[in-house]
Amino acid sequence: MTGGHASSLRLSRRKLLVAAGASSLSMPFIHGARAAEAIYVNTWGGPWEEAARAVLFDPFTQATGIEIKTIAPVSFAKLAAQVRTGVYEFDVTTLGVSELARANHANLLDKYDESKIPAASLWPGAVTLNGVNSHAFANVIAYRQDKFPAGGPKNWAEFWDTAKFPGSRCLQNYSARVLAFALMADGVAPADIFPYDLDRAFRSLDRIKKDVRVWWSQSPQSQQLLRDGEIELIGMWNTSAQQLIDQKVPIALSYDQAVIDVAAWVVARGTPRTRNAWRFIEFAVQPERLAQFAQRNNYGPMNPASFKSLPPEVVARMPTSPENLAKAVVLNAEKLGPQFDVMAKRFEQWLSS
Repeated sequence: MTGGHASSLRLSRRKLLVAAGASSLSMPFIHGARAAEAIYVNTWGGPWEEAARAVLFDPFTQATGIEIKTIAPVSFAKLAAQVRTGVYEFDVTTLGVSELARANHANLLDKYDESKIPAASLWPGAVTLNGVNSHAFANVIAYRQDKFPAGGPKNWAEFWDTAKFPGSRCLQNYSARVLAFALMADGVAPADIFPYDLDRAFRSLDRIKKDVRVWWSQSPQSQQLLRDGEIELIGMWNTSAQQLIDQKVPIALSYDQAVIDVAAWVVARGTPRTRNAWRFIEFAVQPERLAQFAQRNNYGPMNPASFKSLPPEVVARMPTSPENLAKAVVLNAEKLGPQFDVMAKRFEQWLSS
């Protein structure tokens, strides 16, 4: 979900300063004394931002006096452009595993060290490639219960088994996740998945390709396909599947061999509001606040202490709960980083062949 505004980013510093001085409107390009009074966060908008506003942004402002203004949607292209030009629309954003690896490799991120957030404020494994892990969603198997009243596939080998579980299938058009499914379907243990054996993964995908009716690209599309019964088995986000379950759509999901994608808070390299940006991140990953944010979005918090403030029935449906996480595999940014470009290109070619 990348955005435009390229013309704004091409404005010179002088033009931006003139425009800022000539207008009384609130603009995302803030310089001078006001820089310490606000930070700008790149968000997904919609319900995501509403939850963040309620439990992260407004409480942070109340605690520190630092206003948070938002720019939506999340855009890797904007992150790269503003670091290159020195003109900053936002200071802070969240990146998934593949985008985090790309951004870190391209030197787009402010470096983490203990002067930014003391280690005592975090937990073991909290920092990955200069990002602070916040929350996660799972890529899970979901199926129509009316099609499989005795239970559907519980792992990817069973999802691949079209004789035992006949029915129309659907997977996401996203290489980093689908290749993990394919390797587990071929018998690779979760502990041995990274880095990917690409040849083995694509051989496994060859076996299922003809049975995949749709390669979905947007969450509402995956929900609509399953809700309407156009497909009967799907690899989809737990957040999307849980919404359907809450709406009483007759589906079930399995966290066995779920593929966990982690969202990490990062600070754009070179932003003039670095100190306050890191202050916000430290605030946002504290246990109770992160728990509330994750609960509102059907995510799982990455701070283990967050589960202490949540009721057991809520923890049970979170992808990072101790029980569910033990059955899952977490995408590894460090090990997959060198493969992302190659796998994405090869996957695109494979789909079109």
